[in-house]
Amino acid sequence: MADSKIVPVILAGGSGTRLWPISRDSLPKQFLPLSTSGGTLYQDTLLRVAQGDLFAAPIIVTNDEFRFFAQRQAREVGVEPTVMLEPVRRDSAPALLAATLLAQQLHGEEATLLVLAADHVIGDVPLFHEACRKALAAARLGHIVTFGITPTEPRTSYGYIRRGAVLNGGAAAQVEAFAEKPTATTAQDYVEAGYLWNSGNFLFPAHVMLEEAESFEPEIVEAVRGAVANSTSDLGFCRLGADFHAAPSLSIDYAVLERTSRAAVVEGNFPWSDVGSWNAMREISAPDENGNVQRGPVRVIDAANSYIHSEGPLVAAIGVEGLSVVATGDAVLIMPSERSEEVKHLVASLKAERRNEANEHPRMHRPWGSYETINLGGRFRVKKIIVDPGERLSLQRHHHRSEHWIVVHGTAEVTVNEKVFMVQENESTYIPLGAVHRLTNPGRIPLELIEVQVGSYLGEDDIVRLDDVYNRVEAVAPAAVS
Repeated sequence: MADSKIVPVILAGGSGTRLWPISRDSLPKQFLPLSTSGGTLYQDTLLRVAQGDLFAAPIIVTNDEFRFFAQRQAREVGVEPTVMLEPVRRDSAPALLAATLLAQQLHGEEATLLVLAADHVIGDVPLFHEACRKALAAARLGHIVTFGITPTEPRTSYGYIRRGAVLNGGAAAQVEAFAEKPTATTAQDYVEAGYLWNSGNFLFPAHVMLEEAESFEPEIVEAVRGAVANSTSDLGFCRLGADFHAAPSLSIDYAVLERTSRAAVVEGNFPWSDVGSWNAMREISAPDENGNVQRGPVRVIDAANSYIHSEGPLVAAIGVEGLSVVATGDAVLIMPSERSEEVKHLVASLKAERRNEANEHPRMHRPWGSYETINLGGRFRVKKIIVDPGERLSLQRHHHRSEHWIVVHGTAEVTVNEKVFMVQENESTYIPLGAVHRLTNPGRIPLELIEVQVGSYLGEDDIVRLDDVYNRVEAVAPAAVS
C-alpha cells in the first residue's frame, strides 16, 4: 500500500551560470545563501517540505560533484534525505523518472511525487502548501499537475500555461497548451488573456507519470529502470547504475508534459521566482529608500535602483542608476539591470576561451572543507585551506611539486611517507616532491593553514590518490587539496 504522504523530489544537479560570477559550475546557485532567510536556496526548498505532516522524507537528485553539498546542507537544517546520484547529466526527464521509480520502491507503487527545483524562491509557505493540497486532489484523479503562477507583469523569461476546462470543482484546470518564452508583445497578450507563468514544479501519481513516459519515450524508461535496478549504495548515497548512460537527454517538459492529455494546472497565488537573473535577485531582496540592494562590503553615494553585491573587494559606486554590479575575488560584472538575461552569453564566451573564472569558484569546496587560491605565479601557488573537524584529505603524492604547510589555526595531523606527526598553530612542515602525504584535522575546531606549492608544473591533474575516505581514488581533483 502506498504511503499517503507526498514524496518531495528535489532536482539539485544543475550548474547555474545566469548568476555568474557568484554562481558557477563548481558551486551553483542552489547551494549559495542567496535568499533573505540566511540559508541556501536548497535549504529553503528542503524546509518548505519539512513542515507539518503533508510530506515524506525527500529524495534529492544530484551528481557526484555535489553529493556532499546536498547531504551536508540537508543535515544542517535537520533533514535526512535519500540522495540519488546521476552518473552523467541527462536533463530532467531521466533524472525525474529514476526518482519516480525509487519513490515507488520506498513508498509503494501508488506513491505521489512533488517535483521541485532546488533553486527557486517561494515567499509564502502556507499558500504553497494550500496549492499542494489542491494539486494532490487533482493528482488523485489521474492528472499530472503543474503549478502555474499568477503573473505580476508580462515576462519574456518565463514559459506560460493556457488553462482549459475546470477540474475538481475549480481547484484545478486542464492544461490547454504550454507556451514557450514569448516576445514582449506576446507576453502582454498572454497576461491579458489570463495565462499563468509555468513554474516548472509539479505533482503527480508515480504510475501515471511512468505510463505516460513509456508511451512517449520508452527508451528513457528502459534505461532508467536498469539504472535503478542496478543502483548501489556508496557512503549512504544511492548511486544509479551505468544503464543511465543510455537514456536520451531530454527535459520532462518535452518528454511528457507537453505531449500528455493528462496535464492539469493549479494556480499558485504565492510569491515565486526562479532567481534566473541578477535583476530577479534585486526583486526578491529588500531595497532601501532609493531602490538599491547592497550585499557585502558595498558603499554607495547618490545611487538609485541598483543591485550591488560583493563577496571580495570593497565596491563603491557614485551617481549610478539601474545597474547590477557583482564582484568576487577574481571577477567583476557590471551591466544595466535590464540586460541581466545576457549573462549566460557572456559565460559561454568565457568558457570558449577556457577561462577558469567561467567554471571555478574562488573558494572550492570539498567533502573535507574548502580551499581558495591566494596567489599564483609561474612556479608557485599559494592557497588557504580549511579542513573541517574530524575530516581528512586523501593519501596522495605529486610528481612535479613540493609543498610547504603553515598552520594558522587549529592542529594538523600530518603524514609524510611512514612518519605521522602533529603540527600546531604557528608551526610549519615541508612535503618533498614525490612524498606520500596526507592532512587530517583531529580536533574539534576548523583547521586553517596556508599551503605554498613550488614546482615546474602546478596543474590540477598532478595528483595520484592512494587512499580516500570519500571513495574518490580514481578521480582527478585539484592538486594538493583533494
